[in-house]
Amino acid sequence: MKKRFDKKVEAIDSKVDKYRIKFKDDNARKVKEDVFDEYTLKTLYKLSKLNIIQAMGGIVSRGKEANVFLADGADQTEIAVKIYRITTSSFNSMEEYIVGDPRFKNVGQKKHEIVFAWTKKEYRNLKRAHEAGVRVPVPITSNRNVLIMEYLGKDGVPYPLLKDIRLADTEAATICDKLIDYINKLYTDARLVHADLSEYNIMVEPNSREPIIIDMGQSTTLEHPRANEFLLRDIRNITKFFTRFGIENDPDKLYNFIKSP
Repeated sequence: MKKRFDKKVEAIDSKVDKYRIKFKDDNARKVKEDVFDEYTLKTLYKLSKLNIIQAMGGIVSRGKEANVFLADGADQTEIAVKIYRITTSSFNSMEEYIVGDPRFKNVGQKKHEIVFAWTKKEYRNLKRAHEAGVRVPVPITSNRNVLIMEYLGKDGVPYPLLKDIRLADTEAATICDKLIDYINKLYTDARLVHADLSEYNIMVEPNSREPIIIDMGQSTTLEHPRANEFLLRDIRNITKFFTRFGIENDPDKLYNFIKSP
């Protein structure tokens, strides 16, 4: 088993050297073979040639469909590199967000075509949200299955998720109000619904206690036939989380307020 693993590592190293991808250290170089396939390495090479990526760092988070890496960007600034896996990803669970989204109308059925479209969709969603005044990771660019965006953290340490931090009741009330405002701005200004909003995909800046909404790949436009259903679900998830701090909001009233002209 060890020999087989060593051969896989050697194969990855060979491809990495071929495309001249720079890693910050040996630990950053030790990654799973399902992430750095030929498509991804070619894309990273292109982004490095454009001086968008200087060197890849270690994994910040692992998701069901994508990994997020810390990297050095232009002028050694920290950036986040989100890589959607092509060879091992399964988008069956994402079908409800794709079917009905007009942006997927002309996308092919091959796995890499769906992954590429999904990556571009998240980039556009982040851009629309940011322009609407919603605090999200500022998108930088996307190419194929790679999304480059602002790194939410400091000195290599990512900001904590909302589910993992302790909050005073007054802080919780402020964050809750801000998130409801963001849901409203997403809907009315960006014309988007997050569609999977919860304490698991909201980060909090430690000093300012500013909530930051992340993971917007599944976010839908209002043209999606289930957009309103997703909106109500987002509102219910957020209001339910904050009941632990004694904050009571009627999700149906909030839904009707956001939906009102």
